[in-house]
Amino acid sequence: MPKAEQTKMHIIQQAAELFNQQGYAGSSIADIMQATGLKKGGIYNHFKSKDELALAAFDYGVSLLNQRIWSVVKTKRNAIERLQALVASYLIYIDEPPIMGGCPILNTAIETDDTDSPLRDRALQAMNSSRGLIVRIIKTGIKKGEVRATVEPDTVATIIFLTLEGAIMMSKLERNPVHLERVVAHLQSYIQTNLG
Repeated sequence: MPKAEQTKMHIIQQAAELFNQQGYAGSSIADIMQATGLKKGGIYNHFKSKDELALAAFDYGVSLLNQRIWSVVKTKRNAIERLQALVASYLIYIDEPPIMGGCPILNTAIETDDTDSPLRDRALQAMNSSRGLIVRIIKTGIKKGEVRATVEPDTVATIIFLTLEGAIMMSKLERNPVHLERVVAHLQSYIQTNLG
């Protein structure tokens, strides 16, 4: 990888953690300079604005999350097992978060939900993509007879995604993994009992 690309990736990685922990609005260019070890010109040589960097950093954070989830889900063949693996993959936030500061989708959604901004739009796209994966797994499971035909995929996707995100928020706020552990256990049972 050329040095310019390495530098750009370094900026994105450091900014992703900074924004995910302090928020976009709570992170100044000086904070980004300190996190990256670069001067302002070094940052703006790769990004036209803080907004452009925020989008790249958000995409990077979400890609780490998605890679972790998909690496677990793709090993399963049955829809019920895939959903349970997806749910269990969120336990990574306890010991090995893909990015420091919690879920980048949740954090960015909370920070930008009252704005009309590209970052809000990107958070919405990421949320819909995450829910979309769950919907696709359920629809495929219905077609294969692995999931009950009466299951409403979009409703279940909302329940699973939002329950997990809420549990991450509570566990992060209290610095206690018990909420996420309880939710994962509950959703595992819910999936087995109500979908299979």
